[in-house]
Amino acid sequence: MSPLRLPRAQSARSLGLRRLARHLPRYAALLAAIGIWAVPVLWVLATSLKARTDIFTIPPRLWFAPTLEHYRTALGTVDVSRSIVNSALVGTLTMALTLLVSVPAGYAYARVRFPYREPLFFYTLFTQMAPPVGFLIPFFLALSRLRLLDTHVGILLIYLTVTLPFAVWLVTTYFLDVPRELEEAALVDGCSRLTAFLRVVLPQAYGGIAVTAILSFINAWNEFVYASVLTGARVRMAPVAIFGFLTTEETLWGPFAATAVMIMGPVIVVAFVMQRHIVRGLTLGALR
Repeated sequence: MSPLRLPRAQSARSLGLRRLARHLPRYAALLAAIGIWAVPVLWVLATSLKARTDIFTIPPRLWFAPTLEHYRTALGTVDVSRSIVNSALVGTLTMALTLLVSVPAGYAYARVRFPYREPLFFYTLFTQMAPPVGFLIPFFLALSRLRLLDTHVGILLIYLTVTLPFAVWLVTTYFLDVPRELEEAALVDGCSRLTAFLRVVLPQAYGGIAVTAILSFINAWNEFVYASVLTGARVRMAPVAIFGFLTTEETLWGPFAATAVMIMGPVIVVAFVMQRHIVRGLTLGALR
C-alpha cells in the first residue's frame, strides 16, 4: 500500500465512525421499535412450533426441535379452519362493499357541493366516537328482529357500520389531495365526468384506496366484540374460535399460539404484498 493512501484510508474510517456515532441513537431507537413489534410475534410463532414440554421450560429454550403438532390439533378439534374461512369470506365482502360505497361517497364529498355537506361529513364519524360495546344491544335487537343473528349477512352488515364511516372519511381526504386542474383539463379535452373520474382522478388516489381496502379487511378480520355476541356455532369467526382453547380445566397454549399464527398470517401476507401501495397511500398527503 502506498504511504500516501494510508492517511486517506484512516481519514475515511474515522469519518465513517463519526457518522455511525452521530446516527447511533437513531439506529438504537429503530431497533427498539422493531423489537417491540417483533418479539411478541416471534414468541407466539416459537410457542406454536414447540413441543408441549418445551413451552413451559424455564428459562425459555431458544433452540428446540420444531413440531406441527399444535397446528394439527388446532385444525382438528375446534373447527378453526371453518372459522378462518368465515372470517376470510366476511372480511373480503366487507372490504369489497366498503370500497363500492366509500369511493363514490368520498368523491362526492370532495368535489360536489350540496346542502348540509359539512354536517353530513361530520356525522359519518359518529359511530367511531363510541366504543363498540355501546352499540351492542341495538345491533343485537335489530339482527334478532330481522332473523339475521349468527348469519354471514348479519355480521357483514354490522361490520359495514364499523368500516364504512372511517373509509368514507379516509377516501375523501385522498380525493381532496388530487388537484382539480387535472380533472378540469380532462373535461376540456372532451371527457365526461365519469371518464375523467375513472381515467384521471381514480389513478391519482389509487394508493389511498389501497390503504382503505387493507384497513377495512384488517378491521373485519380482527373484530372480536360483535363477533363474540352476534355470531354462534354456525358462523363462528376466527378471533372467537381461538378462545376455545381457554377452558376452566386447562389452557392449551400450543394450539392457541398455532391458531394465532394462522390468524396473523393472511394479514401479514396482504400487508407485505401491498406495502408499496400502503407507503404511497400513507405519504400521499405529505408529498403534495
